Amino acid sequence: MWLSLFFSLGCAHLENAPPPCNEAALSTCQAPVQDEAYFSEQGNRYFDTLDGSADPESRPNYALLVARWEWPPWLLLTGYGRDLTLAVDKAVLAGAPDTTVPVRDCRGFDVAPFGRCRVTMIIEGKECPIYEEFTFNPQGEVTFVEAWSNLPGFFPSTDDDPWAEKAEVDRLSTRIPGLGNATGEIDITSSAMLAAAQSDADVAEFVRHAEDFWGTWNETYAAAGDDLYARGCGWQ
Repeated sequence: MWLSLFFSLGCAHLENAPPPCNEAALSTCQAPVQDEAYFSEQGNRYFDTLDGSADPESRPNYALLVARWEWPPWLLLTGYGRDLTLAVDKAVLAGAPDTTVPVRDCRGFDVAPFGRCRVTMIIEGKECPIYEEFTFNPQGEVTFVEAWSNLPGFFPSTDDDPWAEKAEVDRLSTRIPGLGNATGEIDITSSAMLAAAQSDADVAEFVRHAEDFWGTWNETYAAAGDDLYARGCGWQ
């Protein structure tokens, strides 16, 4: 009798429990499916798209609705969707074809975000240190790119944490509902996203930019000022 009751209550509990990594899941719900070498390679392929000396056919395995968020002093949402992100980077590189990324250290991790890179870009002949992270879905597609200047005051962690592994690191990729579901595809109109936006100002800003990509991009660019690269790259 007691055994039967135990199993009946247990099954009822499981039936009422939310499925693991459901549609609103955060990226931290997923465990890596690919190995660390794969994540490292995808990071390098990403920087190939920003490097005028790299193979123009080398690009990361982007998900259809990949998003890219670049923290200030950069321009916040700078890519939304595979085609738009690739087109933006192609246009930027065409305008500055001498840009290269000669110094790269891209690594894979067993907790999200699974790909992380510390690089030095050469822009206008001057060094620009950058730190970026890459979120993946189980299919190995990049679903979210997050970037910071790798400088004091901008880098998301402390000097003794070069790969932002501390629990208190403040990143957006682990706060956006949907990045941890079976495909990593987000829905900016979902109830989970709207709820997150109500309690998280950064998620709310992400949604605002995603709803009006070019309008908010122009707004952010105008507000950035002419010294954008001087501040972001430490040229002052």
